[in-house]
Amino acid sequence: MFWRMIIKTLIRQKSKMLMIAFTVVLGVSLSTAMMNVMLGVGDKVNRELKVYGANITVRHKDAALMSDLYGLTEGQGVNDKFLYEEDVLKLKSIFWGFNILDFVPMLEGSAILRFNQKVIGNASLMGTWPEKNATLSTGEELHTGLKALRTWWDIQGEWLNEDENNAVMLGKNLASQNNIHVGDAITLTQNGITKSFVVKGIFHDGGNSDEKILMTLPAVQELMNLPGKIASIEVSALTTPDNDLARKAAQDPSSLSPDEYETWYCTAYVSAICHQIQEVIRDGVAKPVRQVAESEGTILNKTTLLMVLITILSSIGSALAISNLITASVIERSQELGLLKALGAYNWQIALLVLVEVMITGLAGGVLGYFLGIGFAQIIGQTVFGSYIEIARMVILIVAVILFFVTLIGSIPAIRYLMALKPTEVLHGK
Repeated sequence: MFWRMIIKTLIRQKSKMLMIAFTVVLGVSLSTAMMNVMLGVGDKVNRELKVYGANITVRHKDAALMSDLYGLTEGQGVNDKFLYEEDVLKLKSIFWGFNILDFVPMLEGSAILRFNQKVIGNASLMGTWPEKNATLSTGEELHTGLKALRTWWDIQGEWLNEDENNAVMLGKNLASQNNIHVGDAITLTQNGITKSFVVKGIFHDGGNSDEKILMTLPAVQELMNLPGKIASIEVSALTTPDNDLARKAAQDPSSLSPDEYETWYCTAYVSAICHQIQEVIRDGVAKPVRQVAESEGTILNKTTLLMVLITILSSIGSALAISNLITASVIERSQELGLLKALGAYNWQIALLVLVEVMITGLAGGVLGYFLGIGFAQIIGQTVFGSYIEIARMVILIVAVILFFVTLIGSIPAIRYLMALKPTEVLHGK
């Protein structure tokens, strides 16, 4: 009898039940989309922010100490301390190696620049990997280089290739001041070594690099007589925003308890990645570029908060709409429900009847809304990030809980009306 009454009610009031289901579909689809995006957006936001360059730098421990203590960026104790190029690929062997997207070694120096048989003066050199392709011991194919870290550079001409040791790229200011163009030949002299280079490209960085000459790392190592040496490493890594544990570890990892240390080490905090880098780079000290690292965390936290707020507001809106629709349905059926009370039905039995009707309608709308939400999440992923959003299974449970409480809360006004319903009044049309 109970289920027969429910089925007849669903059929008889199908228009109102369809409106309730439609309201649930809208709320659940929006909640599903936002939560899937929220749970899958972290790495995608970080990847988008990688256009701003490296978020970790690695230097020799003595050079880093001089910089921290005295603010020195050059001079004895800074320029004469080097890392080893052969250690650079070890970055991919750390625990969070897959989170390291790009990295390049850097070696700076200076040489006498000549153009058209005229001595221009000392020019600053930047040696690096413009591009680097390698196969690691694990069999993983590696593709990295400065080209991936300087995506904002405005290039006239072309980037250097990995093995173009006889070509250079000039900063825009240096090139314009000396009327040097793409295709011209220049000469560099240092340590008694003179070599000619072809200008393959001119880059605009917007900073001090516009006054420098970009070369392959072997070319600078040869001119500076520093085979196999580098001054620093720039690293771009996907990181997790810092919390209290990460900030505590950044001060002193030895202050952590064993459980805290394990949690910190196995989480992609920028301090944990820096710590692991120092384990494989001889004499190296890895430090986050705070402006970049903190911006990533701030943007990610604000994006997550936005998604949560949208989910909460959509749930509140759905609850209000459901409340109005259920109350209207109960008022319309007041004589029927009053008759049930007159025949001896208890309040809880009538309330259960209404709740089951609403829950069945909400369940049907929730299933449809979930699949629509997955579709919306993929549209957002493709539109904003150019890739698909990974579907999180835990969203099903979260949506189910939200749907249950939204439907329950939305039914409260109608239940209160039912409790106050007097059979003698409604049966007499009052």
